[in-house]
Amino acid sequence: MPHIPRKATALLASAVTVCLLAAGAPAEPLGIGDRLFPHLGNPGYDVASYDLSFSYPGTNSEPLQSVTTINAWTTTTLDSVNLDFAHGDIESVELGGEPAAFTTAGQDLVVTPDEPLPTGSWMRITVRHTSDPRPAKDRDGGWVRTADGLAMANQADAAHLVFPGNDHPSDKAMFTIRVTAPNGYTAVANGLPTDVDRSRAATTWTYRTQHPMATELTQVSIGRSTVLRRTGPHSLPVRDVVPTKDRERLEPWLKKTPDQISWMEGKVGRYPFETYGVLMADVDTGYELETQTLSLFEKALFTEPAYPAWYVESIMVHELAHQWFGDSVSPRTWSDLWLNEGHATWYEALYAEEKADRPLAARMKAAYSASDRWRAAGGPPAAPKAPNPGQKISIFRPNVYDGAALVLYALRQEIGHPAFERLERAWVTHHQDGVAGTDDFVALASEIAGRDLSGFLQPWLYGEKTPPMPGHPEWKPAAPVKAPAAK
Repeated sequence: MPHIPRKATALLASAVTVCLLAAGAPAEPLGIGDRLFPHLGNPGYDVASYDLSFSYPGTNSEPLQSVTTINAWTTTTLDSVNLDFAHGDIESVELGGEPAAFTTAGQDLVVTPDEPLPTGSWMRITVRHTSDPRPAKDRDGGWVRTADGLAMANQADAAHLVFPGNDHPSDKAMFTIRVTAPNGYTAVANGLPTDVDRSRAATTWTYRTQHPMATELTQVSIGRSTVLRRTGPHSLPVRDVVPTKDRERLEPWLKKTPDQISWMEGKVGRYPFETYGVLMADVDTGYELETQTLSLFEKALFTEPAYPAWYVESIMVHELAHQWFGDSVSPRTWSDLWLNEGHATWYEALYAEEKADRPLAARMKAAYSASDRWRAAGGPPAAPKAPNPGQKISIFRPNVYDGAALVLYALRQEIGHPAFERLERAWVTHHQDGVAGTDDFVALASEIAGRDLSGFLQPWLYGEKTPPMPGHPEWKPAAPVKAPAAK
């Protein structure tokens, strides 16, 4: 997507980090110390809920007038509160219903109360701001401009390009999302609809989640769209969002979702949320995204004849599997990304094996051959290298996809199919609606297997070289490619 310069007056409003500042000290960007994104997230408080309101002007090249209300508990005494926010103008800030002083520091919006907030106090922060859909310089993600409106792609470090918040997956919260758009547009967001308010010129839609959600999983679709509804397992409401002009063309793919949900439930247990569906957006992002309850897909994935049907269906299952792995069970840190992508890749590959006769072992053998090269380029699966400058999504490298699925294959080889399947079900049950990390997975795997697996998993997760594959001594890493000799 081409870069469109922002107006010089746009504020670098920043990362909602809870400022543990001494009174009178200058504002500074903080963070919770994530290894990959050190300034992301904020210490000192726990968000309970977000209330987001967006007013779409009828064009995706102008900012949306927006209001973000954050309800949170303090976990320490705070002289100031940092919020992650980096791509909009701030009109005003209220704390507890009263005007509050604020400034910016790096990618943080820093709010200063009249008196320090004591530990365990309830706080409500309301920020009136713009939300800018134009690309942010040197940053990717946030609003995605589609052919007929907008969608969101907030992974991994980009929700704060859309709204202020505590933008780290370890702080999940409930969401209420209101979108006002001119008549002729349709707005859909995470969760279930609770209200539609129509007037002569515009309509306001309200959606609410029934399960906590990480900021990076927020989704709002605004476009000339049709919402198609069907029923999944256990009367689960399934709703898909498609460009109205393409609804008939896309229906053959949409109708596959209920059976795919049933297939995943057969592997890991009941679907964890109140609804599901796919958002097929007329946009070129280069990726698909597991936004909670409403996965984002490029329309071209379903209309480009070069993609075989089995491949398209397996990618649909990849994003569906994320609803368990990554959405319901969110990563404790971004270094735990392998737990999201490795599992989604695992079930994508397993689906292709069972439905399209694409052997899992063949894919894993190919991954084993490439694994040393992936580790050298991107780091081991559980200790990925930092993103490239200005490219937050560059952490999504092969080492956390097939490289991480290879770890799961090795684990299944080591403990056997029955124990592995028990582990997968236990993982999504024990940590449903929560956060978990690599150490939690190793501990649970050891518990299920009845023996300490840390020694086995350590080199698979953190080693520079790929360990021998249990049961396949003949598998060998590919020889490194040698640079041509200088002449």
